[in-house]
Amino acid sequence: MAKKRSKLVDSASSSQRSQPLQPSSRSSVKSHTNRQRWVTTTFCILFFIVSLLIYRQKYSNTASTTVVDDADKPYVYQRALVKTDSTYSDILNENTNVSENISRRHFENPVLAYITPWNSKGYDLAKKFSSKITHLSPVWYDLKNEGSKLVLHGRHNADRGWISDIRMKGNALILPRVVLEANPLDLLEKKRLRKKAINLIITECKEMEYDGIVLESWSRWVAYGILHNSDMRNLALQFVKQLGEAMHSVHLKRNGKTNLQLVYVIGPPRTDKLQEHDFGPEDLQALYDAVDGFSLMTYDHSSPYNPGPNAPLKWVRSTLRLLVGAGSRGRRLAEKIFVGINFYGNDFVLSGGLGGGPITAHKYLYLLEQHKPVIQWEEKSAEHFFLYSDNKHVQHAVFYPSLMSLAMRLQEALSWGAGISVWEIGQGLEYFFDIL
Repeated sequence: MAKKRSKLVDSASSSQRSQPLQPSSRSSVKSHTNRQRWVTTTFCILFFIVSLLIYRQKYSNTASTTVVDDADKPYVYQRALVKTDSTYSDILNENTNVSENISRRHFENPVLAYITPWNSKGYDLAKKFSSKITHLSPVWYDLKNEGSKLVLHGRHNADRGWISDIRMKGNALILPRVVLEANPLDLLEKKRLRKKAINLIITECKEMEYDGIVLESWSRWVAYGILHNSDMRNLALQFVKQLGEAMHSVHLKRNGKTNLQLVYVIGPPRTDKLQEHDFGPEDLQALYDAVDGFSLMTYDHSSPYNPGPNAPLKWVRSTLRLLVGAGSRGRRLAEKIFVGINFYGNDFVLSGGLGGGPITAHKYLYLLEQHKPVIQWEEKSAEHFFLYSDNKHVQHAVFYPSLMSLAMRLQEALSWGAGISVWEIGQGLEYFFDIL
């Protein structure tokens, strides 16, 4: 703006240089020029202030519409860390810092958090931030065939002491994940086995005093190739409905007021149009009354064979639109959706052959310390990434969640009236919890 001001002043004065100026004229011109400078400077200041206000309006309340005063904002907002122009030093210096009041929720919709036995950090973070989480799903169980029998494996993973600690600290529901590994051709076609599977799950919930389960089966049924058959698809949907209805008929001993809950895991379509095996709007409608929530896996958009962002925001949005539709009806359906958010990243190989794969917080921080990279904001996907070369001069691209990328996805979920599901909390940076 300074250059524009000087040009304005120069042009105004040069237009009058061809004629001699009388003293009064010089005074008039000088006054006119000063007035122009004042107007231009004032305009620039106003423009800057308005731009700043627009920026703050757009980003400062991204994670919650309830944040008002600076003192009430999460630490990461007070420190202006939720931004597109992040630096490696910001992340290294601040990633463990959170608000003093860690019990306050800023994202008011449901939060489902996954925890894995192979990443013990998740157990500790769940206890520390339990008040910010409404549903906890430890990845503990598999339902498998053993000869002609069905067996539920996983109780050895369960940690009763941890569950007790969680319940002392907050009200998060404990819903272990159960994966149906059993052959669906046996399970779905035989009434005896369907009944047995349901009984095994409900009995485990009663004996271990769980609040319900998260069920994953659709991806396994896709792998078996059964969902192309309309009869098998109907049997699959019928099984989930029967399980949900049976669980809802069980009153919890702990309070006697609520029933066992069922959250169902669903994958996102990989193309703009639904494929035959995709979980679509009709499937959602069929299960809607029997299921308490749908954990939508809106991550893993890219792979070593197709490097790129983990979960482009436009893709997340189009997935929701494809699944629930638009308008008030879509918003009603979306209330049972837990929009998937990844707390892990990917380190992709870009040269010397394809490769790479998922990374967690520990590896991410190590790469920042080693390479001190320039972190870039990718506008289309709304994700941060950086490039580096390893000791063999192989080029890499690292996509990992940031406070800004997470804040924008929280806002997207809020705009639909949906909750979020995090895979998985032990893989993320501690200050991610500050905006939840």
